[in-house]
Amino acid sequence: MMSKMHLVFGGRVKDPRTLEFEDLNAIDVVGFFDDYESAEKAWRGAAQRTVDDAEMKYVVVHLHRLLQPEM
Repeated sequence: MMSKMHLVFGGRVKDPRTLEFEDLNAIDVVGFFDDYESAEKAWRGAAQRTVDDAEMKYVVVHLHRLLQPEM
């Protein structure tokens, strides 16, 4: 069985209400994590570092849901 892989990344968005990133070449990949708790901790750290910049947004992506949607 595949681990429940999560990706944490972020970058500058065109509008803080969306996930439309300005420059995909400037995406900050925080890392890949095998459980949600680790991914959330990394996400919180990255988001906290940029809390004063409303145009910076970090997200957690559940890669296991994309790779095996039946899970």
